[in-house]
Amino acid sequence: MAKPRSDKKEAADKPHFHGHRDRLRAKLLTAGPEALADYEVLEFLLFSAQPRGDMKPVAKAAIARFGSLAGVLGADKEALATVPGMGEVSAAAILAVRAASLHLVRARVTERPVLASWQALIDYCNAAQGFSEVEEFRLLFLDRKNALIADERQQRGTVDHTPVYPREVVKRALDLGASALILLHNHPSGDTTPSRADIDMTLAIMQALKPVGIALHDHVIVGRGRHASMKNLGLI
Repeated sequence: MAKPRSDKKEAADKPHFHGHRDRLRAKLLTAGPEALADYEVLEFLLFSAQPRGDMKPVAKAAIARFGSLAGVLGADKEALATVPGMGEVSAAAILAVRAASLHLVRARVTERPVLASWQALIDYCNAAQGFSEVEEFRLLFLDRKNALIADERQQRGTVDHTPVYPREVVKRALDLGASALILLHNHPSGDTTPSRADIDMTLAIMQALKPVGIALHDHVIVGRGRHASMKNLGLI
């Protein structure tokens, strides 16, 4: 007849993270989301993707890799794949949260004219690509009332260069019937100072837009939570 297992033996057989999910859930519900550290927020998110297992090492590795929770949520699937323990299912869960966040901040931008809700626009720009590890160039197309018609990524480049073609910008603006544009791109380094190439490209696009009567309101550069406006800097 087998001997009954002792409580100490059963406790020793349980994984060290046993009950951790319940404790973290209780912390979230009783103390609120502000009580959670960044890695705990990410860990909780990963629970939905991985029903079993210890997600704390993965969450901490992801934040160490990207520098912050915002950096993790701004990463693309290729970058997420470099995190130890981060499978496709976990990466998809993070990308889904990012998509939901973008829908939320984009709604704030489209509720009223873009120029009258500048901080909402900056928040959206940072959420869209402020933490990308390669340069991306986006176009924000506006109507006559400066409401957002469309937001499109035109080009995706390398860590420090994105090719942009003024004729393509003009053609797409005409196709959409836009009256004005805001250019947006990111500097993966986090230094949002416009380069000489950034300034020259902006002026070339401005000149190409003039004959067709489309205004260029600004060129915003974002990076790691910071931003720079070429208009505010007096560069356009």
